[in-house]
Formats: sequence, C-alpha cells, structure tokens
Amino acid sequence: MNRNFVEFGLAPGDISAIRFGISPGHELCHAVRVLQRPAEHPLQWGWLRAVRGRLPREPFELLAVLIGVDGYMPDFLTSEPGWDLEPDEEAARLRAAPVAPMLVDLHKMVPRSSGARQQAILRMIAEPERARAMIADAWVEVWAAVLAPVWTQLERLLRADIAVRSRRVATAGIAAMAGELHPSIVWHENAVRVGLRLHHEVLDCRGSGLVLVPSVMSSYGCMVLTEPPAQPTVFYPAQGVTETWARDPGATASALGALIGPARAAILLAARDARTTSQVAADHGIAVSTASHHLAVLREGGLIVSTRDGARMLHLRTPLGEALVGAML
Repeated sequence: MNRNFVEFGLAPGDISAIRFGISPGHELCHAVRVLQRPAEHPLQWGWLRAVRGRLPREPFELLAVLIGVDGYMPDFLTSEPGWDLEPDEEAARLRAAPVAPMLVDLHKMVPRSSGARQQAILRMIAEPERARAMIADAWVEVWAAVLAPVWTQLERLLRADIAVRSRRVATAGIAAMAGELHPSIVWHENAVRVGLRLHHEVLDCRGSGLVLVPSVMSSYGCMVLTEPPAQPTVFYPAQGVTETWARDPGATASALGALIGPARAAILLAARDARTTSQVAADHGIAVSTASHHLAVLREGGLIVSTRDGARMLHLRTPLGEALVGAML
C-alpha cells in the first residue's frame, strides 16, 4: 500500500469548496514530456504523428530542460488554472511571472537534475529575468507548433469531462465524484486524498477550496499543487481520451452530423458560448425560423439550455451536450 499521499481537507458537504479549471500550461508541459518519451504514451500517438514535423528544435529543448521527463516540474508553469483561461493569457502571465517564486521553483530543480541539465538550470537562476523571457518565448513557439492546431479538440474533451464531473457532484455528491476521478484518488473523511510516489502532505482547504483540473496530455497519472500563491490543485486524466482524440474537427462534425444531422451538429459544436437565436441563424447562414426549430429539437433532447435575458433568448450547451461533443472525439 502506498503511504505517500497529499490530502486536501474540505468542509463537510461544502460543494462550493470544489471548482474546476483548465490549464493550457499543464497541457503544454505534458506535451513536452510526451514528445521526449513517445513510446510511453500510446494515447497520444495520433497527435504525435501530426505534430512531429512541426517541432521548433531550440525552444523545445529549452522547455525539455526545464520540465524534464518525469516527476516535479516548476509550479510557475501551471500555477493558476481557470475556467475561461485562454492560451494567450497563459503565455502573457508566464511572461510577467514574479521572479521570487520562479527562483524558488528553479532551486528545487537543481538537486533533481544533473550534468548539462543542472548547469542550464543554474544559468537560469543566475539571470532570472532573461530566463523568464526565454521560457515565455519558447512556450509561445512550442504551443503554436504542437497544441494550437488541436486546441479546439483538446478543449472540448476537457470541458466535456468537467461537465460530467459537475453533474456527478450535483446528483451524487463530492465523495462519489472524487472517488471516480482516478484510481490514485480517494475520498477519505471529508478530504480528497491523492496517492503519490514520494510526496506526503496534509492541507486544510476549508478557506481556499480545491481546484480540479482534467488533462488530456497527462493521461497516465495525477499531479498536485500545494504551495502558495497557487490555490490547492489536483490535475487528473480526463475521461474518454483515445488515440483518435486529435483527429481533424471536420471528422468530428461528420460523426456528430451522422448522429443528429449536420445542421444541428454545427449548432451544437458552436454552442460553447451563449448566443441568441438570431446569432445562431447568422453564424450558420440559415433563417431565424429554421434556427429556432433546430434549437428546439436540441433543447428537447437535453443538449442545449435556453435562458431568457431581457428580450433575448440565449442558447448554451448542457453538460449532456458537452459529454456528447467530447464523446465524438
């Protein structure tokens, strides 16, 4: 039995103590690890075949030195997951990351590395502002090459996972949802306990809450953030990830279209953000009456929800709609 774990204590029955987030930085860090050891990540082979020829060598090597192939990686790369966090916002935040916490993370890396890698990290410590700029530049270049082309597909999987987990909290409670996240995660006496190889820590999260972040690229295990200023966070593998997750969006639309019809599939795929009936009609080049009919069918099937905002009616994917879109990937 593994005696190493991090335990996040929560107030009994406090659903608000749990929130979900998305971390482009976490996905990129693990993409770098997958690219270093592709044989260990068969669920990413479809993605790997598409991106290998686009990899910028020097920026990738810089990130590979910083991130490594396993174990601890610097917290400042993944410290603030959010619901609406966009990749360009993540890159801008990295570029402005406070130097002092960054140095703390880099010093942690020194005893965890050796040889040329250790010397490179020591050079970063000696010139932290320059290192921060170089890391941010490398982040942007590697992101553009390997994840930007598939971010739409990847983000749909993440949001579909969150939709399913959120619904599970509402119907069965935090304990049931937490126990289904990953085999290394259990619910233990009003706490989320994550089994780890080496680290052991117990945190009281009754004031700060806990952020749960699904991941497509780290499909093999869990990671945690426990040190301020980061909010306590658990990264866990998203459900439904298969080798074909990175297929072209057109293939996803075709598969969904075969199930519910091409017009409704297009409307559902675009319903991540709330839009009016007129906006739906304009976006898809159809009459307002036709858009209203398709929206009614999707609403009756539980795939979208329509809410009134003054004189307007806004339409948005439901958790079931998120799960269906994610399943098509």
